[in-house]
Amino acid sequence: MRSPQQQNDYLFELLDMLSQQSDFDEILRVISTSVGTLFQARMSSIVMINPGTQHTVKTVIREGNPDKVREEKLLQSNIIGWCMKNQADFLSPKLCEDSRFSPMIAQKLPPHSAMATAIRNRGALLGYLVLSSPESNDAFQEADLNLLRRLAVLTAPYLDDTQQVQHYFNKAIPDQALITAYQELGILGKSQPYVQLLKSIEAAARCEVRVLLFGKSGTGKEKIARAVHHFSARNKHPFLAIDCGAIPENLIESELFGHVKGAFTGASFSRKGLFQEADRGTLFLDEVANLPFDMQAKLLRVLQEGEIRPVGSNKSQPVNVRIIAAASRDLRDLVEKGEFREDLFYRLHVYPIEVPTLNQRMEDIPLLANHFLKEFAREQNKTAESFAPLMMEFMQLRAWPGNIRQLENFVERILTLAPADMVVLDHHLLPHEFQEEFKKITFSGDAHPIRKPLNEILEETERDLIRQALQANNWNQSQAARALRISERAIRYKIEKLGIQKQD
Repeated sequence: MRSPQQQNDYLFELLDMLSQQSDFDEILRVISTSVGTLFQARMSSIVMINPGTQHTVKTVIREGNPDKVREEKLLQSNIIGWCMKNQADFLSPKLCEDSRFSPMIAQKLPPHSAMATAIRNRGALLGYLVLSSPESNDAFQEADLNLLRRLAVLTAPYLDDTQQVQHYFNKAIPDQALITAYQELGILGKSQPYVQLLKSIEAAARCEVRVLLFGKSGTGKEKIARAVHHFSARNKHPFLAIDCGAIPENLIESELFGHVKGAFTGASFSRKGLFQEADRGTLFLDEVANLPFDMQAKLLRVLQEGEIRPVGSNKSQPVNVRIIAAASRDLRDLVEKGEFREDLFYRLHVYPIEVPTLNQRMEDIPLLANHFLKEFAREQNKTAESFAPLMMEFMQLRAWPGNIRQLENFVERILTLAPADMVVLDHHLLPHEFQEEFKKITFSGDAHPIRKPLNEILEETERDLIRQALQANNWNQSQAARALRISERAIRYKIEKLGIQKQD
């Protein structure tokens, strides 16, 4: 738990961020995410009461682990049910041993600590904030519940809009205008995860707070950062980007803050750093987790004080720069390992946006692939216009561990292998390493006679799906299980049963 001063600072930043939001969905997401961060919870959610019925609810879950959805719904429904029945807040050190639930219910609940409080404004019940943390973490205490109550009071006015709440329960997918606006920036898609990403970008662009993009490598985080800048009030000023892991440790400070003449051997003239060059604009810190530990402290000071000190200078200079940071590694995990400063994490983690993997938005592959084909055909002066149906289906069915960047490279390679006059690219252009994979995929138009018993076909299909999920997640069994929406125990059992090995 943070100090009282840190708690107050975080709440102030949250309220400042909410005051700049007009989209109700984004207000819900920001509150849910911020509550989870403040309490370091595994699961945090905001549950809204439908004003039209006064009993049905809708939930925004911060931790979207697919294989945990049933567990979270069970947890929430029982906790909220108890709160509504007893008109009281909830605090439990261990749910599965809580006597307030029947033994039949308790045995289905996880061994988590949990708490919940009502969100009320002017006496009206708007919803609930619910949090849980695994047994390995410290159990929630009464002081935590008091802080959660305080947060509920502070955020309630932003949720007390009956018309907006009712719209939230009946809302449709955003219109095409939003998708079209981002297509012009080369950000393409139409899937539900993509549309949610666009809404987060839109909301981030409307405010001035720091943004933290987290997601796998190759998901397009720099393009997203550029979009936030493009639609923000700073778009008339510079957008600069730096890969924090690509600059040698002895040069990173000078690169960010600049240096004065004579600051070190070879410094024959003074030079501005990126913070100065990006003045009144946006600075994108890609792979911020790779910053050396001592540089993390210096970056923290800049975020706190709003000023930099060039290398070799004894004078500080004010800077007006919006920071967007990105990480492909889990910063919370690095904080726990002592590899990333906790105070810097919370300074950056003001407005987090999760960038979905390509495997989570397979519906968008045709749009992306055809976009890349058009771009590369123009560069290579070729006549290719589209992909054959079987080729497109292959791209949609295979795993893409390298995400959008891997798909882009794949399209460029296929087009390079194609004759200059080929208009439709088919699977015969596939390089050798993709041929075996292509043969194993069952396509929608396949009509081959069945020559194997059903159990063998099912085993082969299951083996291929699990292997693809493992390959897509660098053979991390926990992540592969989440992708397949099964438990970790189930995937371990199936790996052993089906004889799946990493060298296969």
